[in-house]
Amino acid sequence: MDITSQEIESIVRKVISGIEQNNTQSAASGFKSSVAPTPTVSQTQTAVSSYGYKPQSTGKSELGVFENVEAAIEAAYKAQRDWITNYKVEDRQRIIEAIRRWSRSHIEEWCRKIVEETGMGRYEDKVEKHLAVINKTPGTECLTTYALSGDNGLMLEEYGPYGVIGAITPTTNPTETIINNSISMIAGGNSVVFNVHPRAKKVCAECLQVINKAIIDAGGPANLVTMTKEPTMDNVDKLAASPKIRMMVGTGGMGMVNALLRSGKKCIGAGEGNPPVIVDETADVVLAGRKIYEGSSFDNNIVCFAEKEVFAVESIYDGLIYELKKNGAYLVNAQQAEQLTRLCVKKKKSGEGYEPNKDWVGKNASEILRQVGVQAPDSCRLVIMETPADHPFVLCEQLMPVLPIVKVSSFEEAVELAVKSEKGNRHTASMFSKNVDHMTTFAKSIETTIFVKNSATKAGLGIGGEGHCTMTIAGPTGEGITDARSYCRRRRCVLAEGGLRIV
Repeated sequence: MDITSQEIESIVRKVISGIEQNNTQSAASGFKSSVAPTPTVSQTQTAVSSYGYKPQSTGKSELGVFENVEAAIEAAYKAQRDWITNYKVEDRQRIIEAIRRWSRSHIEEWCRKIVEETGMGRYEDKVEKHLAVINKTPGTECLTTYALSGDNGLMLEEYGPYGVIGAITPTTNPTETIINNSISMIAGGNSVVFNVHPRAKKVCAECLQVINKAIIDAGGPANLVTMTKEPTMDNVDKLAASPKIRMMVGTGGMGMVNALLRSGKKCIGAGEGNPPVIVDETADVVLAGRKIYEGSSFDNNIVCFAEKEVFAVESIYDGLIYELKKNGAYLVNAQQAEQLTRLCVKKKKSGEGYEPNKDWVGKNASEILRQVGVQAPDSCRLVIMETPADHPFVLCEQLMPVLPIVKVSSFEEAVELAVKSEKGNRHTASMFSKNVDHMTTFAKSIETTIFVKNSATKAGLGIGGEGHCTMTIAGPTGEGITDARSYCRRRRCVLAEGGLRIV
């Protein structure tokens, strides 16, 4: 079963309300009452440890969690052969719905554990991300068959699996990516071996076990989804070298994506983004202030698709600053901005440019502000600063709720600077405008996978907007907003000599 958008909104409102009242028990009750009865934590054997997994000896697993990568690959290979041989497409969809149901019942505990284990992000926003990937990741419904009939016979083109996929997941969206990738990949008839980020390995193992339990409970094969207890770069090399791994998928930084591209296998890479926002002279400034605040502060800006820098035309610049402050943003002065820059951004060790100080990635705005003597309440979600276009915060993907705002003299200057700051990632960009020509010009110039007009950039992932959701936004390799089709091969079958035609 699925739940409606109204129910999703109700869930998020109740969870956030529970946080504001410092009453997590009420939030939990509010969430669970909004969905149909689902399996409990105890049913997934999570009592074996505080994170719910206890890998056994080499070659054996506890619901898909293995001691070594070779065993994880072998188990996933056997499961995939069983999956494609003995299960129908309707079985895949039924089992995917079971994954959705089981995952919904664990959202709150996973979100709390992600914050605890990684030290990044905001619980209430992680709830929203999990709901998006659970409910808006397509299953088998997108695997449509193309048919052509003519005088020379019948032709069918269908989506077939690659086989076993090796998938690398990030610390910024750990369980969200596992859920999203698992649904898409097994919908296409594949199995998957994950190498998760070490800083999120415990909660990822619990999530993977729940997915396995859901599959088995619904009658599917064990080990369609596997991982190792200890994720390492050596495991990535072994995945890339294994002849049983037919595709590599990476969600994270460009260094990782480039490494996968050198593996010689079919590769889908979702790299970094540095999404710029343009606010031109025709924009609804009230809307822009509200949506930029909402998007740039989302999960403390650790998501690659969140607004990272703003270019505002001078005629509306002061109004935009006012609206951002009205929504809750804190504007630092020049001295504080300089202090924050030294604290949060540093020069790269190799090559030119800047990179974020990992100690402050994903931290709350109030915690960052305290470092410069500002005692902001925890409800403050975003720091804003006025900067020039060549400021380090503009030119690097900072992954923290500190938003630089650049004043420009014209729309044309804004486009030039926005394209420069995006640095050819072709990931995400947005614009607030009522001028269709301006929006068209910027979209053509920036060439991003996601382009959002007059809303927060998360709308481009179906979070407050239309369209399906993914956590693997494959700009570098061109698949874009991935779904089950992205992890499939196109296969053609032809019946010649006019066979099966009745006209």
